[in-house]
Amino acid sequence: MAMSPRVRFGLLVSLYLSQGLPFGFFTKALPVLLRQQGASLPEIGLSNLLALPWMLKFVWAPLVDRRGHGGMGRRRGVILPLQIATVAVLVALAAVNPAWGMIPLLVAVLLCNLLAATQDIATDALAVDLLGPGERGLGNGVQVGAYRLGMVIGGGGLLVVFEAIGWTSSFLAMAAILAVATIPIAVFREPVPAAAPDDGAGGVDWRALGVWWTRSDTAAWLLLLFVYKLGDALAGAMVSPMMVDAGLDMADVGWILGTIGSAMGLVGALLGGWGAGVLGRRRALVLFGVLQSVAVGGYALAARWPSLGAFQAAAAAEHLFGGMATVALFTAMMDACRGERAATDYTLQACVVVGATGLGAVLSGFLAEPLGFPAFFAVSAALSLVGAGLVAVYTARGGGFTPRLAAI
Repeated sequence: MAMSPRVRFGLLVSLYLSQGLPFGFFTKALPVLLRQQGASLPEIGLSNLLALPWMLKFVWAPLVDRRGHGGMGRRRGVILPLQIATVAVLVALAAVNPAWGMIPLLVAVLLCNLLAATQDIATDALAVDLLGPGERGLGNGVQVGAYRLGMVIGGGGLLVVFEAIGWTSSFLAMAAILAVATIPIAVFREPVPAAAPDDGAGGVDWRALGVWWTRSDTAAWLLLLFVYKLGDALAGAMVSPMMVDAGLDMADVGWILGTIGSAMGLVGALLGGWGAGVLGRRRALVLFGVLQSVAVGGYALAARWPSLGAFQAAAAAEHLFGGMATVALFTAMMDACRGERAATDYTLQACVVVGATGLGAVLSGFLAEPLGFPAFFAVSAALSLVGAGLVAVYTARGGGFTPRLAAI
């Protein structure tokens, strides 16, 4: 496509920032609000079921892989209406009276996840369309970095001032920032691609999902995707409740996780993009996975000897190395996509990852309550290390589901 790198990366920054903004606020604020209202750890863990659309989006990915609405473009025709709809949901939520309880917020979280998950299908496919193989390491660094930047703004900045500016102003501010981030895709003119693949069955190729099971090493590859971020997700779901139980207020949690943590995640994303290109996919996945495991273990130490400094250091390390591992994984996933089925292929892999992280988050409270936080985070660190080990075993036995993963 005849677009400068600045335009391509700038567009991707705006799109992934748009996803991270509300998601950051909901994931950082919701556990705190629930814990402050007396919710148990299992109940907080179960609240992660609101992210179910992210786990199931592969079901409607073939629909999104078709052309978008009218003459708006195959990807843009999906992304733009969904961005506008998300802005509308946030504006509507600003009009809700907090005295009505948590139900309106929970419904809004579910709806925003549905809109964002569907938008993400088209956005990931657009990234595959725009980026050449040599740009994918940096492109995934930009992707995760922009998402983390959105979480810094929504999960850090707004969470820190939430108690000061109130419910209405917080959600109006999110809606306004998201509206500004919608401008790049609104003015983008998507080049007309070759005709979308046609299966002769109403224009949607549901068989594209089944093609994966005819490819070599499918089971091993999907197992690797499932386990790689599982331990990190298991730990992440209980970090906020741990800090609340230690006596930190919403502003403290917002500063540590939403600002320090997400900012370090942004740095980690950029380093991960560089590392995936320089080290190669395999080495990057193993090295960053080990570092991620060590960082998750830092939460166990912080839980044993809690202090503001310990929480800050643990969050900074986990977000830094977790961001690096995430980018390496996403880059390998992008390499595995077929160009003509990019939305379906990438989404199926992403759903495996999100399903694993969602399962970890849902189970987290049921494990943390009987084990206690120190032992729980130690178990999470060990599980994270298993993910890195699977990459080493998979490649040692000749597994090469993606060409670049097999390469040193």
